[in-house]
Amino acid sequence: MSSAPRLLEVSGLRVEYAAARGQVAAVDGVDLTVDRGEFVGVVGESGCGKSTLLFAIAQLLSPPAAVTAGSVVFQGQNLVTMTEKQLNVLRWRDYSVVMQSAMNALNPVRTIGAQFKDAIDAHADYTAEKTRARSVEVLELVGIDPVHLRSYPHQLSGGMRQRAMIAMALLFTPDLVIMDEPTSALDVVAQRSLMVQIKELQRLLGFAVIFVTHDMSLVSHFSDQLLVMYAGQVVEAGPTRTVFDTPAHPYSQGLLDAFPSIHGPRVELTGIPGNPPDLARPPAGCRFHPRCPVVQEQCREREPEFYPVDAVRARCLLREPGHQSPPAPPVEATS
Repeated sequence: MSSAPRLLEVSGLRVEYAAARGQVAAVDGVDLTVDRGEFVGVVGESGCGKSTLLFAIAQLLSPPAAVTAGSVVFQGQNLVTMTEKQLNVLRWRDYSVVMQSAMNALNPVRTIGAQFKDAIDAHADYTAEKTRARSVEVLELVGIDPVHLRSYPHQLSGGMRQRAMIAMALLFTPDLVIMDEPTSALDVVAQRSLMVQIKELQRLLGFAVIFVTHDMSLVSHFSDQLLVMYAGQVVEAGPTRTVFDTPAHPYSQGLLDAFPSIHGPRVELTGIPGNPPDLARPPAGCRFHPRCPVVQEQCREREPEFYPVDAVRARCLLREPGHQSPPAPPVEATS
């Protein structure tokens, strides 16, 4: 029996920015699969290529950025080769995007209801009565009183604006919702509330989620699969719980060590020394080697592949099949 086709399959995706000093690869050879109803988290430091990956998947890149290699196959269709007219048929109806800052994404001089109507009119032929009924329905789904259809964005709190953006993304009940750090401007209580709301909506409606964030702890209890990105590449991918419990890449471990835990003994946060590399001139070998606490000489010269490590895959030479770590230096005797 053949397995069901993937909802989304990204293969070898490369996105480059045209700059005065040459082409800069912000996303370099990324593979990603998403099944129906799955929640996939994408994490990493600022500037690692997370948002560029998201915009490339949604085909929302604008010059000087462009997809220069790879494919984004959604429901059997390669979005990279489609025209803008063909993409507009799929956007909102089959997949939608929730931007990072709702205050910037929403039009400040139009009411929430008017913006919902604009989205519906662009993709469907609804009567005024059906448009209002659907607008009321999606607002109630995210826990907002429909009276706020008459409100302007500045009259809503940050959390309500983000919920309104999610409601707009659900107007046509798409199969995939892509979210670019939707909780970044919220306090921790509002973040938790919004994440619970998203997960409940996903359970209720069955859509898949790609959730981009720099906060590892935010997706720890909500995502099924996790991609860890560094310098434009995926350095670890696998089940979220496995990545958190037994990280296979030193960078993943560094991200985890940078977040405090509310359980267990108090430990000092270590963080990751140094800075991410210049993507216009990435280092030879492993891109993480200048900051890696377990770097070896081969890491400075050989570029690692994506090696299987139990349930996950990791881009680290220490995880290469058959790899033998060099013997530890002898401990000097003390008098």
